[in-house]
Amino acid sequence: MFKKNPETSEGEVMENDASNSEISTTHSEQSESESETVNSTVNMEEMDSDLDEIPQKDEEEDETIKAIRRQNTRERDHPSNIQCEEFITDISFHPQNDILAVGNIVGDVLFYKYSNDENILQMTLELHSRACRDIEFNQDGKLLLTASKDKSIMISDVESGKLTRFYDDAHDVPIYCLTVIDENLFSTGDDDGTVKIWDMREKGTQIYKTKKNEDFISDMITNDSKKYLVCSSGDGSVTSIDLQNRSIYMQSEEYEEELTCLGIFRSETKLVSGSSNGKLYLYNWEEFGLHSDAFPGPKSSINALVPITENIVVTACEDGNLRATHLFPHRHLGIVGQHDLSVENVDICSTGQFIASSSHNNDIKFWNIQYFDDFDKVSQKHKKHNRKAELKNNLPSSKIRNASDFFSDMI
Repeated sequence: MFKKNPETSEGEVMENDASNSEISTTHSEQSESESETVNSTVNMEEMDSDLDEIPQKDEEEDETIKAIRRQNTRERDHPSNIQCEEFITDISFHPQNDILAVGNIVGDVLFYKYSNDENILQMTLELHSRACRDIEFNQDGKLLLTASKDKSIMISDVESGKLTRFYDDAHDVPIYCLTVIDENLFSTGDDDGTVKIWDMREKGTQIYKTKKNEDFISDMITNDSKKYLVCSSGDGSVTSIDLQNRSIYMQSEEYEEELTCLGIFRSETKLVSGSSNGKLYLYNWEEFGLHSDAFPGPKSSINALVPITENIVVTACEDGNLRATHLFPHRHLGIVGQHDLSVENVDICSTGQFIASSSHNNDIKFWNIQYFDDFDKVSQKHKKHNRKAELKNNLPSSKIRNASDFFSDMI
């Protein structure tokens, strides 16, 4: 508001007020116009920024979708799962052909022809009246040997399915395990710790019998020289038998936990035993009295194991996982695969490309393990490593992928 100047007339004041009003109005309109222009510019910049971000976000989502699709459409590199009606007690790969034999709790053996395209049930043999606890092919795969809870042993022709030899009441108590020694000899172990050796050229009677263990014989194994038969037991000891002299060679000290399974590696110079507390015990071959080393695992019972290379063993565990362990140097490599329930059996095919495992879910899963050829080159140098991370690490065959592996497809 303007103050009146005593020397200025009223008309001049009015004229000045009008002029100033026009100037004020014009300035206000210019300010609003400039403000709208500035705001418009800012909004356009924000829109441009948003538009720049939208395609980038969509592009990231597209890459994620592509990565998922790549996983879902990846060409199958292993046979699909087999779901059985009955509880699976044992599995065994044929030594020459793509056939997997499956024993079950009702005493039957099923033969599956497996491939990456499909699995075909070829034949079912109704053999035992009770659970078929252990099944093994002989060396050329022409015969299948089975041992049962009904105390009997049967030998069947694989091609025809006909029974060629029957040992009724072979043991006084249920038979727990069976092992083929050579083209003529095989051995069996029962629930009470008795071991018997049989010769298929003889008529129905064992050629050797011993009872050095106070609990079930969990597994038996020999090497190419066929000099010793080594037995693990639920009483926590390892018993070795001199096959040439048919006598006890040595028995180890008893451990607090059960010894559940056996394997040979390092050019047959080392024996490994799994245990009910998840620990692996290592022995020098022919020195079965005391273990040379022990390697702790995830404290889950090891129900079965299979050597993969000269240094790597895969263990089937009660927590549902198949784990790979490098024994020299000691190193957990990670999880090969997983089941929903306890894994009871594991075996490796003759080519070494697949292992198969069965669980309490009555399912059989196949795992492609060719990548272990590279894992066997683990450095001999002692390096710091995260044991917990290694135990959780998922290997290429696992059904579960590590997040870093999945998103590496998007880089």
